[in-house]
Amino acid sequence: MLLQGTGIARSKPVPVTQAQRGHLAMLAFSALVAGSFSLGALAAPHVDPAALTVLRFLLAGLLVGSAALATTGIPRSAFHAPWRYLLMGALLAAYFVLMFEGLKTAAPVSTAAVFTLTPMLAAGFGWLFLRQRLTARMLMALAIGAAGALWVIFRADLGALVALEIGRGEVIYFWGCVAHAAYTPLVRKLNRGEPAVVFTFGMMLAGTLLLTLWAWPALVATNWALLPAIVWITLAYVAIAASAMTFVLLQYATLRLPAAKVMAYTYLVPSWVILWEIALHAQVPPGLVVMGVALTALALLLLLKDEQ
Repeated sequence: MLLQGTGIARSKPVPVTQAQRGHLAMLAFSALVAGSFSLGALAAPHVDPAALTVLRFLLAGLLVGSAALATTGIPRSAFHAPWRYLLMGALLAAYFVLMFEGLKTAAPVSTAAVFTLTPMLAAGFGWLFLRQRLTARMLMALAIGAAGALWVIFRADLGALVALEIGRGEVIYFWGCVAHAAYTPLVRKLNRGEPAVVFTFGMMLAGTLLLTLWAWPALVATNWALLPAIVWITLAYVAIAASAMTFVLLQYATLRLPAAKVMAYTYLVPSWVILWEIALHAQVPPGLVVMGVALTALALLLLLKDEQ
């Protein structure tokens, strides 16, 4: 159709597909998650990880529950088969507790290196639970993304990569990453049509219950009034941005993308962490690190392309 009097064709807006919406959700997810690494490393020495995670789940659950009531509502049918929420809540609770526990002793570089294993683990669980198969292009994309992420993590220093030593903190965090990777395909397998915000609320409610039972001695023993300000700043961030918002984004994306594609966005986290470190500590990485960022971008471009 031509605009009257101009002869210029009016173009129709290109509709955004559900898969593209999932990718946009995971882009935001990766940026928000990165902040929890930078802030979590500052708060971890001052508070028990399980106790902090209880408050994180409780606050985030209140926010997500309020959002669910204000938007889709929470139908009684959403609580059929409550064991689903207990399983999902246990997996994510385990991830966050083990993350903070690992950060107590593991070097940030080593911890971030362990995190890049998550997409491959998610691909394995995707096959196990959903029989999702990796194409050759997806496998190549995951390999390129992993290489790029490691290049960023070790700041283009091959000596640092060769000297990597796996310690107790890295092993602890690895099992947390296993729980996180299993969570991703299980969202699609166990969801029975509930909106993402409702399913997230059920998971967080169950996770809060399980964590409270597990961490009750630590909750009672912690002198909350004497904790430094960084703990409360970290709690506010991880509860709102890195829990409530990211849980909904993850639920939204996993209903629209294969598990391997969802978790591939973890390759972007090290690059976002670098930006966080620049903002918090004015630490600018070497110019060669940009090569790793370019590799992660290439991996994501390969994953953005539809398989059909």
